[in-house]
Amino acid sequence: MRLPYDAMNAPTDESAVPVVLVHGWAGSFESTWQRSGFTDLLADARRPVIGIDLLGHGNAPKPHDAASYVDLTDRVFEAMPAEPVDAIGFSMGALTLLRCAVRQPHRFRRLVLGGIGRNAFDTPSEDRAEDFANAIQFGADPVDKQASAFASYARAPGNDPVALAMAMRTAEQRRFRPEELTVVTCPTLVAIGDQDFAGPGDVLVDALPNATLTVLRNTDHFATPESFAFIDAALEFIGAVPS
Repeated sequence: MRLPYDAMNAPTDESAVPVVLVHGWAGSFESTWQRSGFTDLLADARRPVIGIDLLGHGNAPKPHDAASYVDLTDRVFEAMPAEPVDAIGFSMGALTLLRCAVRQPHRFRRLVLGGIGRNAFDTPSEDRAEDFANAIQFGADPVDKQASAFASYARAPGNDPVALAMAMRTAEQRRFRPEELTVVTCPTLVAIGDQDFAGPGDVLVDALPNATLTVLRNTDHFATPESFAFIDAALEFIGAVPS
């Protein structure tokens, strides 16, 4: 049974609400949230932080079989406490948090979904995950700028390109149907750049019962987590204003 968000039982002291942070593809808790100073701002606001490395990323295991990446929600649920949390995700992390919220909506007080929009409803045949995965494993056509960018990110220090290609090819390939999202009734912020290939964001906002949209000006997909506009909007939305 899926329970709706229960505002009556949500924590009343915002400073006590943990904040779950989930990075995007080829990122990690350290590279996405700590290096940018985002976690320092949460500490200034006295908010406890739960940082998660998705399978194949950061300090998480990095299996080379595609089947391991079919469902990335396990590590998120394992790290979450019993009480509702605020959660902030970027790109693959945002899609993973959204799937968690569909399955167990009562676990979330507020959600911030960065760098996703229209792509939440794409099917594998409509997005370019397979193209990007092939570029990571076998080399990118230099003319294909998007594929080249993904291949470059996969080869950043500490990354395992094979594991990342498996995650790109397999993880969350079944995207959402709009009607699935009706159970996600907690307040949700969709924040996406006006130059992000995953956008626009309005189609996702329209499918969520209690969502608002922030468009980040002059911002592409990869610049989103370090965008001052994104950081400010996310912190304000969850009530984590540094003292």
